[in-house]
Amino acid sequence: MNKPDPIPARLAALKTTPTPDLKKQWRDLFDSEPPPFNRRYLESRLAYRIQELAYGGLKPETVRRLERLGEELDGGDRKKRSIRADRDRPITGTRLLREWQGVEQVVTVAADSFEWQGRPYKSLSAIARAITGTRWNGWVFFGLKNHRGRR
Repeated sequence: MNKPDPIPARLAALKTTPTPDLKKQWRDLFDSEPPPFNRRYLESRLAYRIQELAYGGLKPETVRRLERLGEELDGGDRKKRSIRADRDRPITGTRLLREWQGVEQVVTVAADSFEWQGRPYKSLSAIARAITGTRWNGWVFFGLKNHRGRR
């Protein structure tokens, strides 16, 4: 008789596991301290790691193919990466609005920074962290990308 696979149950349990227990699992599975990211990140990385240990990780040829595809996007050229990032950046003068805990937050896009409450910031993530007290992807926080990275 075949025993049922315990992995799906472990994965489902991640959603209801208290955060301190998720961090303990992280220490056990990664042999390192958990990063200071949000709960969703911990859940997704733990889910991947549990499956990786149970079923095996990506095949070496898959890893090589992904690396090649990444290189094809920009040829490994950091300058091209920054051009793509600039293309995705909102136009200077754009105002980004976000309501957080009943308070409207307004960020203005400057030429090479972002301004919030009269202060310049290098990134939207730094502003999101100042507003919330936790780490956020600034593009996601201000609605410029969804949590899966799509615009």
